[in-house]
Amino acid sequence: MADSAFPTAPVPQLAQSMRDRSGVRRRLRYYGEKVAGSLVSLFAVILTSFFLFRIIPGDPVRTMTHGRPVSIEQQEQLRRDFGLDKPLAQQFLDYLTGVLRLDLGDSFQFNRPVTDLIGDRLWPTVLLVGTSVVISAALGLWLGVRCAWNHGSLGDRVNTGVALTLWSVPSFWLGLILIVIFASGAGWFPTSGMESTGVSGWERIPDIAHHMVLPLVTLVAVVYAQYLMIMRSSLLDEMGSDYIVTARAKGLRDVIVRRRHAVPNALLPTITLIFVNLGFVVFGAVLVETIFSWPGLGQLFYSGLAVPDLPLVQGLFILFSAAVILMNLLADLLYPVVDPRVRP
Repeated sequence: MADSAFPTAPVPQLAQSMRDRSGVRRRLRYYGEKVAGSLVSLFAVILTSFFLFRIIPGDPVRTMTHGRPVSIEQQEQLRRDFGLDKPLAQQFLDYLTGVLRLDLGDSFQFNRPVTDLIGDRLWPTVLLVGTSVVISAALGLWLGVRCAWNHGSLGDRVNTGVALTLWSVPSFWLGLILIVIFASGAGWFPTSGMESTGVSGWERIPDIAHHMVLPLVTLVAVVYAQYLMIMRSSLLDEMGSDYIVTARAKGLRDVIVRRRHAVPNALLPTITLIFVNLGFVVFGAVLVETIFSWPGLGQLFYSGLAVPDLPLVQGLFILFSAAVILMNLLADLLYPVVDPRVRP
């Protein structure tokens, strides 16, 4: 009678229910910690960006009026227009209030809202750097798998040596060499810009692709080695694991062992690199874009540093950092999905 008056769930079901609730709490805590950490990092970036660019030597007003017949009164008026005559604490408060309203201010040199300038330059950067990230990742991972699986072979030594050599080459130096050889010398490719004047319609697609060749080759040549070396090292570690030996002992072909067992487990270290580089898609390639006069965010950032154009470089710095922080957060959230071993 006591048993019927107080029904209880079977012990195994109760234990499973408690484990499920405990697992949900752990996952929520894990995701909450990652999101909170990203928000703290973003707030630190916002604070840092204000003071970071104010230690750059130079006066924006003097730089912009250099070589022009501008009186001292006109220079002082420009400082008032830019808000540079206010105390530093007031400037910081105005800056922080604007960022919270998603208002990054107006550029000193372009006299336009920073958000509008970013919108104009975002597409060229995403096109160039995004394409380079996709090609670099695909090429580097493919070569990394081949090199690791044929460790010590001639192909492994050649590919590793070429990758390390290109990885150590400064991107601006490689870009200049490509311009001298293939643009100024052979005349095969344009030396600067994103497209030719007077081209419209569907003709713009091959014209833009023609202009992209040299900066794209420069970026891919420098970046793909990272994927190759990390994938090669990670796969070499996995090849000595017991499950690989067991799979081979069962008679599975090397292609099956590599594709279904070794490579998926070796991909985890490359996920962070892929997502970080995706974050840098927005950042662009400052030196490469500047050398090839590519009208992207990297070149815009370089022109802002030369003044210094404080609202412009502050806004771009926040955008660049936020993109990297977001990509790192997505990588952290994706880890438990890709690899059950790291599930909370």
